[in-house]
Amino acid sequence: MAETLSEQILRENKAVFDAMVNHRFVEDIKADRLPKQVFERYLVFEGAFVDTAISIFAFATAKAETIEQKRWLIGVLDALANQQIAYFEKTFAARGIDPAAFDASIPEVAAFRDGMLAISRDGGYLDTVAAMFAAEWMYWTWSKQASACRISDPLLKEWIDLHAHDDFAAQALWLKAELDNAGEGLDATERAGLSGIFGRAQELEIAFHHAPYL
Repeated sequence: MAETLSEQILRENKAVFDAMVNHRFVEDIKADRLPKQVFERYLVFEGAFVDTAISIFAFATAKAETIEQKRWLIGVLDALANQQIAYFEKTFAARGIDPAAFDASIPEVAAFRDGMLAISRDGGYLDTVAAMFAAEWMYWTWSKQASACRISDPLLKEWIDLHAHDDFAAQALWLKAELDNAGEGLDATERAGLSGIFGRAQELEIAFHHAPYL
């Protein structure tokens, strides 16, 4: 049986994917030792990126070819705006966090934001799918593992569980299926290009998850 596009992408990017899912940030969460200040900086950086993700998926929605794709992506936009953003609003209030007091323009954070946005703005529909597959497959992978660990901070636990939930899994699996369905009609150069986008997104994620420690 021929290798699917997602299988090819994951095989070709195994080293960088493994580096991300075993990142210090992930290991600290699993060991219940993530410093409070690191988590709070991460919350500000990630909250800002979720806002950017709305723009990323809006570009994908505009470039999607079928109404079925558009309907799914509209659901993604709704979840980002009304579930994930709401989580940050609630958490910032509960922790007394003022996002304006943090510098979200540091290179690692800015590179992730600008790099991911550029892929969706300047590339095609599948480019965005590949980039967000990188982000969401990665989050789902390590969050499933972390959700089984003891996490004493309830707000951190809630964030992990959100990414281990069946709803988030469905989104990651949908992105995977989109790549596999399209991959059947792509030539080797096009497949390689999407694999490269996945790898670049993982590299940006690694630097981004290092940023809260700086």
